[in-house]
Amino acid sequence: MSLSEKIKALPLTSGVYLMKDAAGKIIYVGKAVSLRKRVGSYFRSSGHEHIKTDQLVREIADIDILETASEAEALILEASLVKQYNPKYNIDLKDDKSYPYIVITDDEFPRVSIARPRHRQPGYLYYGPYVDAKLIREALVIIRKIFPFCTCKTFPTSECLNYHLGLCEAPCVGKVCRENYSRNIHNIRLILEGKKDELYRDLKRAMEDCAQNKDYEQAAKTRDQLRAIGALYSGTKDANYFKEVEQLERALSLPRPPERIEAFDISTIYGQQSVGSMVSFLNGRPDKNNYRRFRIKTVTGIDDFQMIAEVVRRRYTRLKKEGAAFPDLVLIDGGKGQLSSAVEELKKLKVDIPIASLAKREEEIFLPGKRDSIKLPAQSLALKLVQRVRDEAHRFAITYHRKLRAKKTFKLP
Repeated sequence: MSLSEKIKALPLTSGVYLMKDAAGKIIYVGKAVSLRKRVGSYFRSSGHEHIKTDQLVREIADIDILETASEAEALILEASLVKQYNPKYNIDLKDDKSYPYIVITDDEFPRVSIARPRHRQPGYLYYGPYVDAKLIREALVIIRKIFPFCTCKTFPTSECLNYHLGLCEAPCVGKVCRENYSRNIHNIRLILEGKKDELYRDLKRAMEDCAQNKDYEQAAKTRDQLRAIGALYSGTKDANYFKEVEQLERALSLPRPPERIEAFDISTIYGQQSVGSMVSFLNGRPDKNNYRRFRIKTVTGIDDFQMIAEVVRRRYTRLKKEGAAFPDLVLIDGGKGQLSSAVEELKKLKVDIPIASLAKREEEIFLPGKRDSIKLPAQSLALKLVQRVRDEAHRFAITYHRKLRAKKTFKLP
């Protein structure tokens, strides 16, 4: 699909768009009320108000999008991605008093508010500036529904309306301890600073600790926060994936709903130009920035089992070395043989990750140590999820394999 065709096919919904250069590097991140109209506007005129916009348009080779339920959610997602990727065409606003900031105070129970500060208070944290005060207020409400906080300068003597709406945990009357309240503020800071991986890691650890301590109420609350953050960062307005991952958790007896799934596939023709692919799905949606490709280095001839072993070994050796977070589920395209090869590599690495394989012919799911396969109903949401992930891994592997074959075919002698 050409770039112009891709733009015409964009939805009219709100979301974030990521513009990439020919090398696949993200060079600009923007938000839109209507993705198709906003992205299309870049290409409808040759002369833009700013020279840098013309330069940007000349470098655009591809565009990815993330849909959101509202423009306010798009604003949060945009700010996070800009901080994560630091695209060269995203220019920060000047530190001007006319623009609003999000401010976090240094009180015992810090307040979070929006202000246009004339002077910066020592110890206070300032995030921004933002262009649209109305939009940032809406964005802050979204964050507040996930991590409640206080806005009162003086504590009231009884719970206010915000407590009953779930927007504040009422530190004024001792309904929340300082430690738990501080954790909410810490998580809000991670959102505003674009540190989503650290946020995921902290929430997962907190949820597991609560479950081990049999504090199931707090564990469930943290789980809901984790899911809400997953929905926000995956840029989706379709809550169906909650049902998908919950069904998959039950079907495979997983320790938790698999928010992140990594899937592997191999592409080869008679052992030539063999490649491996790994795709990453976050809350049921492709997370293309975390896709990986592998040229097979240690296997000659036709041996799918050893090829799977190689790419699994390379992927998780690297994650282990980097101290990065592991996925909640590894999915292998294949049957018992491919699964056994992958399981053996994880054992050698002393890495404990839930793993399964999906065989194409009968769409059977295999689990380590289980003699019989799992056959989910054709209409099962869990089956549709693993099929979607498996098919994307296959597509990604085939695309890379064709690219390498084309290079070899047209290489000059």
